[in-house]
Amino acid sequence: MKISKFDNIDFQGLDEDAELIPLLTPEDEEQMNNEELPDTLPVLPLRNTVLFPGVVIPITAGRDKSINLIKDANNGSKTIGVVSQKDELTENPGVEDINTLGTVARILRVLQMPDGNTTVIIQGKKRFQIESIISEKPYLTAKIKEAKEERPLKDSKEFEAIIDSIKDLAFKIIKDNPNIPSEATFAIKNIQSNSFLINFVSSNLNLSVAEKQQLLEIPNLQERALATLRYMNMELQKLELRNDIQSKVRSDMDQQQREYFLHQQMKTIQEELGGISYEEEVDEMREKAKGKKWSKKVQEHFEKELGKMQRMNPQVAEYSIQRNYLDLILDLPWDNYSKDKFDLKRAQQILDRDHYGLEDVKRRIIEYLAVLKLRNDMKSPILCLYGPPGVGKTSLGKSVAEALGREYVRMSLGGLRDEAEIRGHRKTYIGAMPGRIIQSLKKAGTSNPVFILDEIDKLSNSHQGDPSSAMLEVLDPEQNSEFHDNFLEMGYDLSKVMFIATANSLSTIQPALLDRMEIINVTGYTIEEKVEIAKRHLLPKQLKEHGLSTNDLKIGKPQLEKIVEGYTRESGVRNLEKQLAKMVRYAAKSIAIEEEYNIKVSNEDVEKILGPARLERDKYENNEVAGVVTGLAWTSVGGDILFIESILSKGKGQLNITGNLGQVMKESATIAMEYIKSNADTFGIDPDVFDKYNVHIHVPEGATPKDGPSAGITMLTSLVSLFTQRKVKKSLAMTGEITLRGKVLPVGGIKEKILAAKRARIKEIILCEENKKDIEEIKADYLKGLTFHYVTDMSEVIDIAVTDKKVKNAKTL
Repeated sequence: MKISKFDNIDFQGLDEDAELIPLLTPEDEEQMNNEELPDTLPVLPLRNTVLFPGVVIPITAGRDKSINLIKDANNGSKTIGVVSQKDELTENPGVEDINTLGTVARILRVLQMPDGNTTVIIQGKKRFQIESIISEKPYLTAKIKEAKEERPLKDSKEFEAIIDSIKDLAFKIIKDNPNIPSEATFAIKNIQSNSFLINFVSSNLNLSVAEKQQLLEIPNLQERALATLRYMNMELQKLELRNDIQSKVRSDMDQQQREYFLHQQMKTIQEELGGISYEEEVDEMREKAKGKKWSKKVQEHFEKELGKMQRMNPQVAEYSIQRNYLDLILDLPWDNYSKDKFDLKRAQQILDRDHYGLEDVKRRIIEYLAVLKLRNDMKSPILCLYGPPGVGKTSLGKSVAEALGREYVRMSLGGLRDEAEIRGHRKTYIGAMPGRIIQSLKKAGTSNPVFILDEIDKLSNSHQGDPSSAMLEVLDPEQNSEFHDNFLEMGYDLSKVMFIATANSLSTIQPALLDRMEIINVTGYTIEEKVEIAKRHLLPKQLKEHGLSTNDLKIGKPQLEKIVEGYTRESGVRNLEKQLAKMVRYAAKSIAIEEEYNIKVSNEDVEKILGPARLERDKYENNEVAGVVTGLAWTSVGGDILFIESILSKGKGQLNITGNLGQVMKESATIAMEYIKSNADTFGIDPDVFDKYNVHIHVPEGATPKDGPSAGITMLTSLVSLFTQRKVKKSLAMTGEITLRGKVLPVGGIKEKILAAKRARIKEIILCEENKKDIEEIKADYLKGLTFHYVTDMSEVIDIAVTDKKVKNAKTL
C-alpha cells in the first residue's frame, strides 16, 4: 500500500457535490469514543505512514488485496483496521510484518483516479490491538480489542501547559517551514480537542514510521503530548539551523544571480551594438591558442590564466589587465623563427651596396653566416659596434637584417634610467606593461630578429634601478634562453636573437656588460671614403628627399672633396650630409622660382652656397718657429691634429701649462721637462738655461678640454726644439706616452689619428714600436703616402723629429 504526502492535503479530486470535511470537534470526539468496536475487522497494512485517531488522510491502494478490502468495506460497514508495516519494502506483509497496535478507520470517500489507481480518504477513530489473525485471504482479517487511552484530569495545569507549548511550537514551525502553507495556522487555532491536537500534530511531524508508531503506542495521553513536544523542539531546531544556512547561501546566490542577470543584460546590449561578448572573447582566445607553436609549459600556463579570466567579473580592473596579459601571450612569436638566408655572396653584395668601407664589420657578419650555414644551429653572438658618431653603426643593422633575411628591430637606450623598461613591470601594478625587449619581439613577429641596441654606452642609473645590470641577462648567450620579464612571468628564449649594440665610448659601459659583447671598432672614414659615400649614397638620398633627380644637380669629386675638407670636421658623414642638403636646397629653390643656376657645381658655387671654408686650420702649419710641434689626438667624433706650442721668457725656471688641459696631460709636460733637464748634455743644452728662463707650454683651442698621455712625445719634442732653437721636421706628426726613464709607450685610437693626419696632409708619423700591430690592422689604402717611424726611446724621437737647422731669428740662450 502506497500513501501520498499529506502535508498539503489536496481535495481537488473530490466531486463538486462533495461535502466539506470539517476538523474534529469535542462532540465528534465524544461520540467517537462512545462507539463500540466490532470484534473482527479487515486489516489494511500501510507502507509509509501511521494513522492517528481523528486524523483524516488520503491513501492510494496499489496491491490487489488492499483494493479488494476497500471495495468490500466501502460496500459494507465502511470500517477497517489500519496498521503500519515494520518494513515498507515488504510487498505481501504477513502477521509478523505488521505492528499489532493500529487505528480503527472509517472510509469517507473512494475515488477512481484517471491513472487507474484507487484513492481512498479515511479518518482515524480509536486505537486497537490485534489479538489474533483470523484469515489472510483474500485479505487480512483479525480479531481485535480496544487499546484503552489514559487521559489526564480535566483541570490538570501541567497538561494545559503542554498543550499551549505544542500550539506555540506548531505556529513557529509553520512560520519557519516554507513547505507548510500559512493556512495551517488557522487549522491549529480551530482545533478544540486537546487529544486531537496531539494526534494531528504527531501525524504531521517529519518523523519516521517507527517513531510515529512509538508515539501511537504510548497509552498515556499526557506522556504522548510530552513526547510530541520533544520531537517538535527537535524539528524547530533543525528548521532554524536549516533556515540560517539557507539565508547565508541565499544571500550569496542572490548576489551571484544579480551579477549573472546584469552580465546577461550587458552581453545582450553589447551584441545589439555590434560588440563582442565576454564569452566570445574567451572562445576567440582559445581558438587562437590552437594555432600557436608553443611548449606544453606555456600551453598549461595559458589555460590556467584563461580559466582565471573566465572566473573574473568583467567589470573589475583586474579583468582588463588579465585580458592584456593573455593578448600578449597570444601575440608573442613563441618558437616562430624566420628562415635564415645563407647566400653569402648575396649577403656581401647587400653589405657593400649599403655601406662603403667598414670591412671588419662586414667580415665578422659573413663569418657568422658561414658558421650558421655549416652548423644550422648556433647561439647568436652579441656584437658591439664601437666608434664615433655618423659612421653608419645603426644603419648597418638594417643591412645585416636584410642580408640574413631576418626582421629588423631597433631599441634606443640613450638616457634610459628605469630598469622596468628592460624587464617590464609586475602585472599587479596599474598601467603595467612588458619590457621593451618583449614588446619589440611582439612587434617583430619572430623570435630571431636582428635587434639593434642603440647607444648602449648612454644607459644611466637612477633610484628606479640600474638598466645596464638588467641588460646583463639579455646579453649573455648562456642565460638569455630563459629571459625573465616581470610582466610575462615566464622565461622567454632570446638565444636566437642577433643583438647588435652600438656605442661611441667604451669607458662608460659597465665592465660585466662589456665582457659579454664582441667589440668591433668602427673607425672614421678617410677623405676618399667620404667622397665615395657622398657620391653613392648621400647625394642621391638628398636629391630624392627634396624632389629632385640626378639631372637637376651634379657635384663632381673635386667639389665633394672641397666640401669634405673645408666644411666638415668629423669621422662620420652626418655633417657632410647636412652640407649636401644645403646644396640640394639651393638647387630646389632655384628651380621653384625659375632662377638660373649651374647644374654642374663648381668650387665657386660651393663657396657661394656654403660660405668661405671654415676648417682650413686643420692643415699642417710650417716649421719656421721653434717649439711648435704637431701631435695627434683622439676625440669622441674621431681623430684630430693637435698643435703644441712652447715659448721661453726671462724668469726663474718656472713651468706654466695652459690650454684647458687635464691632470694627465700636465703630468706629461712635467715629465718631458724633467727628462730634458736630466739629459741636457745629450741634447747640447746649457743647464743654466733652466734657471734663467720660464717655460710656457700651450695647447690651442683653450675652450676644448684635453687630457690623456698621448701628447707626451709631442711636448718633449716641442721643448727640445725650443731649448735648441732647431727646426722640427716638416710634415711630421707624432703620438705616444713617455716615462721618466725615457721610454715611449703605446697609445690608443691609432686609426682615427692616422685619418686625421692624412686630412692635414701629414707625410710622416712617429709611433711607439708596440703600436705597429695597430697599423697592420688598417687597410693599406688608408696608409698610402704615409711614412711610419716606430720608436722605443725618447732619444729616437728627438733624432727623427728635430733637425740640425736653426729656425729663423733663432734666440741666443
